[in-house]
Amino acid sequence: MKSDIEISQDATLKPIVEIANKMGLSEDEIDLYGKYKAKIRPEVFQKLPDKKGKLVLVTAINPTPAGEGKSTVSIGLSDALNLLNYKTILTLREPSLGPVMGLKGGATGGGYSQVVPMEDINLHFTGDIHAITAANNALSAFIDNHLERGNKLGIDVRRVQWKRAVDMNDRALRHIVVGLGGTMQGVPREDGFDITVASEIMAILCLANSFEDLKTRLSKIIIAYNYDHQPITVKDLGVEGALALLLKDAFQPNIVQTLGGTPTLIHGGPFANIAHGCNSIRALEVATHYADYTVTEAGFGADLGAEKFMDIVTPVLGQTPDAVVIVATCRALKYNGGVDKDELIYPNVDALKKGMANLEKHIETMKNYNVPVVVAINAFESDTEEELQLLQQMGQSYNVPVERVEVWQQGGEGGLALANSVIKACENSQEFCKLYDPNDPLTKKADTIVQKVYGGKQAIFESSALKDLKHLELLHLDHLPLCMAKTQYSLSDDPTKLGRPENFDIHIKHLIPKTGAGFIVALTGDVMTMPGLPAKPAALNMDIDENGKAKGLF
Repeated sequence: MKSDIEISQDATLKPIVEIANKMGLSEDEIDLYGKYKAKIRPEVFQKLPDKKGKLVLVTAINPTPAGEGKSTVSIGLSDALNLLNYKTILTLREPSLGPVMGLKGGATGGGYSQVVPMEDINLHFTGDIHAITAANNALSAFIDNHLERGNKLGIDVRRVQWKRAVDMNDRALRHIVVGLGGTMQGVPREDGFDITVASEIMAILCLANSFEDLKTRLSKIIIAYNYDHQPITVKDLGVEGALALLLKDAFQPNIVQTLGGTPTLIHGGPFANIAHGCNSIRALEVATHYADYTVTEAGFGADLGAEKFMDIVTPVLGQTPDAVVIVATCRALKYNGGVDKDELIYPNVDALKKGMANLEKHIETMKNYNVPVVVAINAFESDTEEELQLLQQMGQSYNVPVERVEVWQQGGEGGLALANSVIKACENSQEFCKLYDPNDPLTKKADTIVQKVYGGKQAIFESSALKDLKHLELLHLDHLPLCMAKTQYSLSDDPTKLGRPENFDIHIKHLIPKTGAGFIVALTGDVMTMPGLPAKPAALNMDIDENGKAKGLF
């Protein structure tokens, strides 16, 4: 079979104007970025249709180095729903260059279940992430200029919270010193870089629902503290308008298409292990108002992106999922059952049975929200019939439908059974249950997430986190939702504890207020906001030919 990029480059794409028309948008309501990409114009949001379609959230078990194909299933499900003559729109996050050139790979699906043009989307796309990088670093420049020009706000240079950003895994930039070189070079201070997708501005862009809301959220960002430990915000600097101006085009959702011609809105890309991990509210608003079914995806496993979609995104969106799809694979479950990555292609029913405990926990977690669950088994060529049947039989004991999916090989045709189960599940949707009361103390919110989502005992606040907690309480910020920054590989905060660990605590090291985004980030374990590159980055396989055609991009 051809590689993903060969399939993508050999495909005949429809002009994006046709895809927009399929959504219900005219050519005057989009801005073209070439022939196959466009942005939705701001005026569309002033006249959205009154109706709202069904919302389907796609999540997964804990990811493994082998990859589970969550995006591939999301894309194939969308194509399958369209084949069944339901007007469907897919919404996804934008890929970050760090993972694309590092270890994780792209975010456009695979095989015959892809969004295209895949090389454009996986690289610079329409420049949204670059605009966020520019806004983030402009704010850093404004802060350092304020310090140089007399520091009228009394910013304590030891307590500047705002970091610079770059959209690449670059461990050398985690901790730096700026302002060296003499009096003309600024005020020396410690600083650092986050990867752009961990920037609060990325989270704000994805959670804001209007330009006015965008400016308001930007103005609330805490950039530093003064010598009295009081917060200094973007509003104090007076630059929220300038930051919003840099983001004006990036704030508009992007339209592309799947290989099956399904309209796809790819917009925003916060990581789910260090941020909230979901695409933009703006994209979801358009999709849910124009489609019968909106299929959206949350990052990593249900313990991360899906929990945050339920507890952080849905209150802002004003709509909850009608069904949840949990993606699993035989090889990922075998990995969770203790099989080494290099041995996953070989049959191992015992390891599969052991690893199924991980899937069981994610099913329980999603049922906490009283939302119907469907399990999608993304089939691989190495899977045996015995293994696949075992997983499908497992659904009977969990009282959830389990459908085999072959969209990588067949596109939408390979997802028809899943689509029909999702339709039935949406028809049985019930009243949504919140995981916790927004007014609960942060300690109770943390314990609730640890116990109900991770299956652990409690959250342990280390001394540094307790100090942060006391300060947040003094600032009356403890009412905000909690965004847990945790390893994606385990339900615990230890990436080596696979499957369904028990009797563990989650160790919270710091609590960081993201007042513009509207949540508190809890840093657990060894999670970092600037990843590093692996020993053999995926970039080593990438190239272009003499005509500028991409090669080696998956």
